[in-house]
Amino acid sequence: VRRDAHDGAAAVLARRPPALSSLAVGSISGYHIAEAGANPISQLAFTLANGFTYVEAYLARGMKIDDFAPNLSFFFSNGMDPEYSVLGRVARRIWAVAMRERYGAAERSQKLKYHIQTSGRSLHAQEMNFNDIRTTLQALIAIYDNCNSLHTNAFDEAVTTPSADSVRRAMAIQLIINREWGLAKNENPLQGSFIVEELTDLVEEAVLAEFERLSDRGGVLGAMETGYQRGKIQDESMLYEMRKHDGSLPIIGVNTFRNGDEQPPEHKLELARGTEEEKRSQLDRLRAFHERNRSEGPAQLARLREVAMSDGNAFEVLMEAARHCSLGQITDALFEAGGQYRRNV
Repeated sequence: VRRDAHDGAAAVLARRPPALSSLAVGSISGYHIAEAGANPISQLAFTLANGFTYVEAYLARGMKIDDFAPNLSFFFSNGMDPEYSVLGRVARRIWAVAMRERYGAAERSQKLKYHIQTSGRSLHAQEMNFNDIRTTLQALIAIYDNCNSLHTNAFDEAVTTPSADSVRRAMAIQLIINREWGLAKNENPLQGSFIVEELTDLVEEAVLAEFERLSDRGGVLGAMETGYQRGKIQDESMLYEMRKHDGSLPIIGVNTFRNGDEQPPEHKLELARGTEEEKRSQLDRLRAFHERNRSEGPAQLARLREVAMSDGNAFEVLMEAARHCSLGQITDALFEAGGQYRRNV
């Protein structure tokens, strides 16, 4: 039996809210979760759960909900799956209900704002010009779903840093939808659509079910300890890749309706690659940095390892360590303290 749209969210969150991390945030990101392979349900559920985790952390420090909640924002990916069409609707509904019913937040704090970036994972090197079509559709549903801001990917991001020409084309997608496409000039053009309303309820129900699974594992931090989120994302990514390779997920020009003529691209692709001179320059600067910080670096790394192993505030120590240690040195120190993740498959 489907939960009532509002009472269901309030009941689940009031019963066992997902909890928590204590980093300061401006934007709570789910884009990297989707790019790593998560499906839209997992992206939305994990991101919102992280958001509620931050809320709980700030409240535990004695802050008032309306002093910080209006400053929180979210960052999602829009892909090709139908669930993306209602991503914003579901996020706004769950956030508003939780802010009002659980935290007693004011109206402004109940209003979730979010940014959409079109899906980088949906871009392909084969038939690269088709990527703009995918990006256009993803941008269209983002605008129909009333996102607060939007980033459209360039068609050549599948293989390189975007060129000036491809960036202009990506920007034109947004401009044409907003300035030329008539239906986008109306507010909530999909409101009342049966499929949109049905998808909204189904996606919300699925997200609330994922909240339950997180709560059963001790909340966000408890689930992280067992690698739950990472494992789920990897499983969903593997399924996506398998379906792409066996053709059960049709991708035009990649695994179906392929170009049998193997014609060369219409124009030469501009690849952004570092020159040998630039590479040598970077290595020289790195060696010089190590030399300048030879006396300070080891102490900073030792302090970082100590804090990481004692479950202290590693972020504070990282801020100082970054002044004297390179990224490679910091990464090696953290590997020494906590090991390097290797999943058993």
